[in-house]
Amino acid sequence: MRPKKTRWIKCTPGERCFKPLCKPLSKLDVVSLTLDEFEAVRLACLEELKQADAAKKMKISRPTFSRIVKNAHMKIADGLVNIKAIRIEGGCCKISGRSK
Repeated sequence: MRPKKTRWIKCTPGERCFKPLCKPLSKLDVVSLTLDEFEAVRLACLEELKQADAAKKMKISRPTFSRIVKNAHMKIADGLVNIKAIRIEGGCCKISGRSK
């Protein structure tokens, strides 16, 4: 397997773990969302960019962006539906120094 290409993100998320209030974190299963998955969701859902434009911002191909955002949506859905904590961590990312 070849190494992953570096993905560029705007910034790291302020809060790194989200959990349901119904249970303590020690009793919850955890879903890990990588920083590039977090950025893909931010660009696609919050900024409402087309996949091609979002891929350019992350300096990756459109098919790679599509795979990243699909994986992110699956993980977020798993966390919400199955009452799991969602932790944001890791990934091969660099923070972009330019604004927009």
